Amino acid sequence: MTLPGLSNLTGLENAQVLVRLDLNVPLADGVVQDDTRIEAALPTIKALLDRGARLALCSHLGKADGSPDSNCSLWPVAGFLAEVLGMEIPFVEDCLAPDRSAILAEHQVLLLENLRFHPGEKANDPAFAQALAEGFSHFVNDAFGTAHRAHASVSAAPSLFEKGYKAAGELMEREIQALSRVVNDPAQPFVAVVGGAKISTKTAPLEALLGKAERLLIGGGMANTFFLAKGLEVGRSLVEQDMLDTARAVMDRAEALGVELLLPTDVVVADAVSGTGRIEVVAAEAVPSHLLIVDLGPDSQKRYSQALADAQTVFWNGPMGVFEVDDFAAGTLAVAHAMASCPGFTVVGGGESVMAANKAGVEDRVSHISTGGGASLQYITGEPLPALTALEE
Repeated sequence: MTLPGLSNLTGLENAQVLVRLDLNVPLADGVVQDDTRIEAALPTIKALLDRGARLALCSHLGKADGSPDSNCSLWPVAGFLAEVLGMEIPFVEDCLAPDRSAILAEHQVLLLENLRFHPGEKANDPAFAQALAEGFSHFVNDAFGTAHRAHASVSAAPSLFEKGYKAAGELMEREIQALSRVVNDPAQPFVAVVGGAKISTKTAPLEALLGKAERLLIGGGMANTFFLAKGLEVGRSLVEQDMLDTARAVMDRAEALGVELLLPTDVVVADAVSGTGRIEVVAAEAVPSHLLIVDLGPDSQKRYSQALADAQTVFWNGPMGVFEVDDFAAGTLAVAHAMASCPGFTVVGGGESVMAANKAGVEDRVSHISTGGGASLQYITGEPLPALTALEE
């Protein structure tokens, strides 16, 4: 896939550019708690400013669903951006405000209020997209985390701009380059690690990975569904009864393709996910009926680490257990350290896996950490991403 990048844009000097970013950062009492996504956006912002453009930054934040919500306002982000960029950044309280162009004529950068305060954003409404794009000569999308959403600011709006006047930002380009190395003829052995709570959210990625990986390591709550599909007792563990046939199909296809599919051989079980009460290690075939599975056991940690030791390509999405609780984080951390130590090209596919990599302290030893869990999974499946399609048209 060849996306138009910033170098493909023409006529940027003094141009007014609509820039879609992912500024969906955690806030507490009006203060930014984690600036990772803001820092990720800075290279694109600075590159456009260096070429003399005037930027209207836009994003969503939180669970806003079609109407203003003070808890989801981007106002605190404007102040944070002003500080890190060292310039005044006006905040526009309505992303469709008619005075946006006039404000930009006096300033280099402004920030628009949450796009999802308007129902037209999530509805991919052409009229909302037209109003959002009004007055701007160029469009740049650097919000990979929303690339799989057919929303107005990433789908309908960029379709209104001609080639040469729309592009992917630097972060978006890095994401696609990294994920393409996984999708297109990955170096072998390719090891895919898939965890998290539910198999139902990862059926298509599992199918896609089975066609590429030599080894598939399963962990987290979704492993319980595989256990049950094999006739094992899972106690009070999270399980998807309606996905048993899917789990069996994945195991059958792995066998048919010669893919080594690893399930835990031992697990940590507990009374509750809170980490209080009884905690012990048992064989995967001996889970007590009154306990629940919360992590990989030590033997499984060793097996998974060995499976990663010689990997030339790794794609990891989803934790191996309830890693937010320190007592149940060992399996996830073991995978993180093994991935970071392997000789190959390694990709963490967004979501909770990013938190796990940070908790393990290996983020600087991973080749690429994706900013979009859902988007990275959809890209892995080969299904088109609406944001990329709109930029390529």
